[in-house]
Amino acid sequence: MEDLTIKTKTKQQVMTGSQAVVHSLIAEGVDLIFGYPGGAIMPVYDALYDVEDKLTHILIRHEQGATHAAQGYARATGKVGVCLATSGPGATNLITGIADAQIDSTPIVCITGQVASHLLGTDAFQETDIIGISMPVTKWNFQVTRAEEIPYALAKAFYIARTGRPGPVLVDITKDAQFETLDFEYKPFKGMRSYVPTPQLDLEKVKEAAVLINAAKKPLVLFGQGVLLAEAEKEFKAFIEKADLPSAWTIMGLSALDSDHNLNVGMLGMHGNYAPNKLTNECDVLIAVGMRFDDRVTGDLSRYAKQAKVIHLEIDPAEINKNVKTDVAVLGNAKESLSALTELISENEHKDWLAKFRDLEKEELTEVIKDELNPKSELMTMGEVMDKINLHSDQKNIIVTDVGQHQMIACRYAKFKQTRSLITSGGLGTMGFCLPAAIGAKMGRPEAQIIGIIGDGGFQMTIQELGTIFQFKTAVKIVVLNNEFLGMVRQWQELFFEKRYASTTMVNPDFQTIVNGYGIKTKKVEKREDLEAAVKEMLAHEGSYFLEVMVGKENNVFPMIATGASVSDIRLK
Repeated sequence: MEDLTIKTKTKQQVMTGSQAVVHSLIAEGVDLIFGYPGGAIMPVYDALYDVEDKLTHILIRHEQGATHAAQGYARATGKVGVCLATSGPGATNLITGIADAQIDSTPIVCITGQVASHLLGTDAFQETDIIGISMPVTKWNFQVTRAEEIPYALAKAFYIARTGRPGPVLVDITKDAQFETLDFEYKPFKGMRSYVPTPQLDLEKVKEAAVLINAAKKPLVLFGQGVLLAEAEKEFKAFIEKADLPSAWTIMGLSALDSDHNLNVGMLGMHGNYAPNKLTNECDVLIAVGMRFDDRVTGDLSRYAKQAKVIHLEIDPAEINKNVKTDVAVLGNAKESLSALTELISENEHKDWLAKFRDLEKEELTEVIKDELNPKSELMTMGEVMDKINLHSDQKNIIVTDVGQHQMIACRYAKFKQTRSLITSGGLGTMGFCLPAAIGAKMGRPEAQIIGIIGDGGFQMTIQELGTIFQFKTAVKIVVLNNEFLGMVRQWQELFFEKRYASTTMVNPDFQTIVNGYGIKTKKVEKREDLEAAVKEMLAHEGSYFLEVMVGKENNVFPMIATGASVSDIRLK
């Protein structure tokens, strides 16, 4: 994560509130923002005109896209993403992305314009109470009505967004405050008594955890995004290797550990791997690191790991005992907690226990994976597309996904050799996330190969962001896995609603014609024999590229844990 100290202290000078906004961003080290102009934020856009050499603005095509692009930027870089919007519909269009960032702990700062302060509460043109609307889905929000409040509010916003468990912050600025003048001075925000971002590590709790781990015969580690956010990948690896601990990941924790590491036993959750889900209810010590026991991971809580002692390493006290009763809670930053815990645990081996995972892995390979990656059917599968991407890339890509069947397939089959390589909408499950998030990731990490994996439904939710790619020549690779269905919903309708496919059939336009209109190189693959060459061409192409692959309409994602079922009830077919 980025340095919490603002290294430059600006000299005091007289300027307008709108100028104070852009100079505050520059003082924070921000070099890129995503946004869409409008009447109530126009003074800030006018101020941006004078600092184009220091602060780049990316004109997104919809405000929701601005929040997702800021998320993609933040997740790829570890920095705070920034987006800008006007009042009324501009501000409300941010809400989906803000809610997504809140549940996935993504640090973004959203700045909105607002009607003049004397018009607040009058139902003025394009007035909405964005503070009231955004309060449930922000880590902090604040309305500025005087220019002199701007530097302090923004310094506080960045501090809160990036510290502790990260999250989204919104600062709403009235139009008159943007026009007023102030004596500008930007000071670093150093904290407040009511906000303790990182709990102090309790070494007694660390010792209690070590005792349980050292005595364990069947330990299982579950790791989430907290490892990535704390930049604790090396500490995590040292921890599990010392005690020979099989480790499974949530989709938000994916890429914190190399895909081919021998202790990486796969993905947790509804469409996760067979072994870690099945053996959750056989382990004797469950060690959760930076994850929140989401319902998609736990299934039926009344039948979840009841036999195990539970250790929870977590930065947010609100997550302790929220879903799963914890025997030992180790509060703190994962980097510090893991380092302390590793010192106290014993070197160990769990060969017999690991062998159980390998046996179940073989069963899943036979029953599910072989047919997904090498199907006997004439119809292509999503899995074989991911397999070709793995084969012809260096596995150091950043994969960005949308939400649906393709998301689960990408998480299951993509291979990663470096951290921060998977960007997805986890907790909120936002369709339309991928395309703008991929843009933000590429702009934050221009040297990286960014590959967006999208379904035909999610693609059309933010398809307008092709315009952003076109205008800014953003070299993202876009793969649409087209099954002409809202695939995940259709799968549930097949399995639980007697194949009553209500409103899930997609009658799609000609994506090739649309993408050609944006000047993006494009190809459509309908036959298996053409797939490999198309993937190789896409990966080698220097600019943006759109690859549409027609896959089986009624292919399903397995394994699967039905809603309300136990993780032990995971089914392979």
